Amino acid sequence: MFAVEQIEQAHSRVKSGADFPEYIRALKQMGVVGFETWVADSHTEYFGENGYNTKSLPQYANMEIAENCSKDQFSHYLKIHQQGETDYHTFCKHCAQTGIEKWAVCLEEMTCTYYDKIGNKVLVERIPQ
Repeated sequence: MFAVEQIEQAHSRVKSGADFPEYIRALKQMGVVGFETWVADSHTEYFGENGYNTKSLPQYANMEIAENCSKDQFSHYLKIHQQGETDYHTFCKHCAQTGIEKWAVCLEEMTCTYYDKIGNKVLVERIPQ
């Protein structure tokens, strides 16, 4: 099975959202089937086959997540991040400002789903392969 250290090594090569598809391919090769990242501190829980899971430590001090979600503003921030205009930490700040609490990636379906604080799906995206 995979270890957090292996995942973090793959993540270290991600400079912007433009690098996300390559990162996802690396995780799939390790045996990751999904993960959830919590915006407040960027800790992530990774899931593998047969119920295997592991969790990363927080990556930064807690950020406050906005109570109200602004889907349009979030969509704009996501677009510029995917175009390589922002780094990961800036993207997380933008998520917090627009009310995104977490995202969940399903590598079997190749989707990334963003959620607000009350658990509503804000946006579901297909991950490019």
